Amino acid sequence: MAYNSKTGGDDMKLTALAGGRHKAPLQPLPAMDLPFLVLVLTLVGFGLVMLGSASGAVALYRRGDAFAYLRPQLLYAAMGIAGLWLASRVDYHIFHKLAWPLLGVSLVLLAVVLFMPEYNGCKRWLVLPGVGTLQPSEIAKFAVVLVFSHIISLNHDRMRSFAVGVLPFVLVLGVVAALMLLEPHLSGTLLILGIGAVLMFVGGTGLRWFVLAGVGGAAAIGAAVVVMPDLVPYAADRLRSWQDPFADPLGDGHQTIQSLYAIGSGGATGLGLGNSRRKHRFVPEPQNDFIFSIVCEELGFVGACAVVLLFVLLLWRGITIAAHAPDRFGALLVVGFTVQVALQAVLNVAVVTNTIPNTGISLPFFSSGGTSLMMLLGGASRPVPPDANSRL
Repeated sequence: MAYNSKTGGDDMKLTALAGGRHKAPLQPLPAMDLPFLVLVLTLVGFGLVMLGSASGAVALYRRGDAFAYLRPQLLYAAMGIAGLWLASRVDYHIFHKLAWPLLGVSLVLLAVVLFMPEYNGCKRWLVLPGVGTLQPSEIAKFAVVLVFSHIISLNHDRMRSFAVGVLPFVLVLGVVAALMLLEPHLSGTLLILGIGAVLMFVGGTGLRWFVLAGVGGAAAIGAAVVVMPDLVPYAADRLRSWQDPFADPLGDGHQTIQSLYAIGSGGATGLGLGNSRRKHRFVPEPQNDFIFSIVCEELGFVGACAVVLLFVLLLWRGITIAAHAPDRFGALLVVGFTVQVALQAVLNVAVVTNTIPNTGISLPFFSSGGTSLMMLLGGASRPVPPDANSRL
């Protein structure tokens, strides 16, 4: 795809931010894209309402406080929106300098989390006394988008070569994926690999490398089975419960069965907001991975379609913004964010409806999780209005 910068000084700006001698004059910061901002805030608001409804019963049972999940989520949402506004006031090219340091921090956190206590058979959260928990994989997603966008924007003319268009990305993804598989976090690993692959494709990596990556991926799975044999029974159990959840209705199939019951009982228009029956300790984690099943039960097919439509519109608007972004780096940042949200939403809905095996993945903007919400809002800070005079 041909690329023309509106300002004509994009290369100088990138050189300056990369440590070069040339200094480009500061440009006025563009305002955030209003339709995109409205969609993000609508998803946040919708998500908070549904979290309050879905989490009340389980929060009361576990912690004696019906608002135990909603209250911190409201705080994280406020902090994320404040961070979104502050980040939108900063020239996003500063992320060129922050990309590698943030990746380094995320790798350290991914290593440290392996020494944390297990929760539901996984080690995904750092416990911060007096604050709550931190999920390093959410930071890693954002870091991967920054690093990939940084590398591609500075080397887009050489992206078809192996040394530039493949090797650095494989090394980054390999290290991140290995650490996440040790948690184990299969869904998060697949999501980061998907984000990375899309950014490489958009950035200009040759198609032949993707073919070779498929072969290499199969070999890597075989190597992982040998090096990390604990993954085999973990993955095998998930596959069996997916193929026939009713074979073990009180064990591995319990989540899926209760989720399907909740979806089916919602009908066309649902039981009404707050009237879910399955959230009363039937659906495990109704405030997290399976919140979409509660949406279906309370708001029905109509409500489920509304949620899906919001994500589709966000993806469409993100693609529109990226296609008309002022420069390549900004376009890649938008692509990375929108692909992360869209792909994660698709995977979550697929898991909840038993279309794919249960992989434990949250629904963006809806599921409980402060780290995820703040990183999503931080990633949404840089979309700018489309510029008809600029093309990728």
